[in-house]
Order: sequence, then structure tokens, then C-alpha cells
Amino acid sequence: MAALGWLTPRRRSATARSVLAGEASAEAARKSSQDLTDVTDVTAEEPDFPVLGDDQAAAFFDLDNTVMQGAALFHFGRGLYKRKFFETRDLARFAWQQAWFRLAGVEDPEHMQDARDSALSIVKGHRVAELQSIGEEIYDEYMAERIWPGTRALAQAHLDAGQRVWLVTAAPVEIATVIARRLGLTGALGTVAESVDGVYTGKLVGEPLHGPAKAEAVRALAAAEGLDLTRCAAYSDSHNDIPMLSLVGHPYAINPDSKLRKHAREKDWRLRDYRTGRKAAKVGIPAAAGVGAVAGGTAAAIALHRRRR
Repeated sequence: MAALGWLTPRRRSATARSVLAGEASAEAARKSSQDLTDVTDVTAEEPDFPVLGDDQAAAFFDLDNTVMQGAALFHFGRGLYKRKFFETRDLARFAWQQAWFRLAGVEDPEHMQDARDSALSIVKGHRVAELQSIGEEIYDEYMAERIWPGTRALAQAHLDAGQRVWLVTAAPVEIATVIARRLGLTGALGTVAESVDGVYTGKLVGEPLHGPAKAEAVRALAAAEGLDLTRCAAYSDSHNDIPMLSLVGHPYAINPDSKLRKHAREKDWRLRDYRTGRKAAKVGIPAAAGVGAVAGGTAAAIALHRRRR
């Protein structure tokens, strides 16, 4: 871990949690990489730029509103509600959260905190294997039809060039790993929840994989696998992911929120928007990014969007 002595105690603690979350996610993902297989159930469109092979690079994709329309956490919450993990009033809160997400198109730190708190209470005492199995069912029920074909094509271009592709998300890695497997991606990095003997304890390892923690996860994975981040690509819709996007040599703003769109234009990053059926203005040059990382999934916090009562 890098020296943090120059930071205030509060900032030092937050940074340390991000580093811990990133390192834990990368380590768990590397250990479980062999569990993913190349299974694809989404038809990809052809991208309009070339992707070249590079065994010292990787492609990293945010999930919500980048690969999939809306928030994976909301759809996972619907599936858990159907299976009576919680009550009707909670589902109403999740529905409100999804509506807010669709309108604003951005993530809110307060919502992320609510997600963490409610998630840990819901999954405490449940077995990791149980949530993994449920995740498979929920993907088929709610998520498969919500994959953005345009982003799917970008990921497939990396795969077709012999590269590996990762999802990097604060969403449940049980869910993220299912999505990665179904799309034929390499794997997923995500929030790590503590488990003992295969049972969730109700505690996190570090913090949710969000914002700076995503960058730390990518950094940790790159260090472990000998990747050259200047040759890697990253894709996201959210300004919260600017740390991850800034870490790589080939950043892409996909379906960007207003802050990310502005930042991307200032930095001359490539932009793509699949929400309106037309392409946004493109800037920068086509990336020649590849992959040299191993993939996988982790035991994760089942974060559900929920407003405080």
C-alpha cells in the first residue's frame, strides 16, 4: 500500500479502505478465474473502430448504464423480493431509486451508502452459494434483455482480438460474474463481502467497489498480472469512474452523464452514446488496447438501492 502519511486521518482512512477494497477484489477475482466459461447469449453489433491484440493490456467495463441499461442492483433487488428476502415497502424504495437513476443517469454517494447498509443486513447469514445460484436466475428474468448492443460490440471486439475483458462494478459480483459469463467476458471485479465457511457475516472487506476503489482494483490486478495500464482501455458512463478512466491509456465515455461528457471533451477522450440510437461525437483516436489479465469473481456485498426511512 502506498504511503498515506501526508493525508489527514479521515482522508487516510477513506483511501486505505479504497485500497483494501481494490486489492481484495483483485485477489479474489484472480483466484476464481477458472470458474468462468465463454458463453455468449447476446448478439453483438460490429464496432466502427479497430481493436488490436496486446497481451500486456486489458479492457475494463463499468456495468450500470454502460454495459446494461439501468442499475443491476435494482434488478437484483426485484429478484430477491420475488424470493421473499424483504418486504413490499422496500421494493417501492428500490423502484424509486431506479426511476431516479434513469432520470439523473448518475450515481449518488448517499444512495451507495444506503445500498451498503441495507445489503449487509439482508444477506447476513445467507450462504454465498445460495446468492450465486439466485443470481443466475435473476439474470435470465430481468437483465439479459437490457444489455446495450453497442457496448456489447465493443467488448466483443476486444475478445475477437484475443484479449480479455473485465466488468468492474460496485454491484454484487455474484451478479456481475453471471453477466460476464453469459456475455463470454473474462470475468468481473466487484465489492467483497466477508464470509466465513461460505456464510456472509454482514461485514465488508474495505468498502464498496465504487469511485476510487475501482481504480485501486484495476491497479492491483494490473500489478499482479504484469499489465501496462497505458495500453489498457476502460469504459464508463459515470463521472464517479474518472479515477478508473484516468488510470488507463485508452479511456472511453459510454452513455456519459453530463460531468463525464464535459470531462471527456476537455481531455479529448472518445465518446459513444447508445441511448438515443445515434452516435455521439467521437474524439481521440481508436484504441489498440488488449488484455493480459486473469478474470473471475468474488464473494460480494449484495448492495440494494434503498432510501433511508
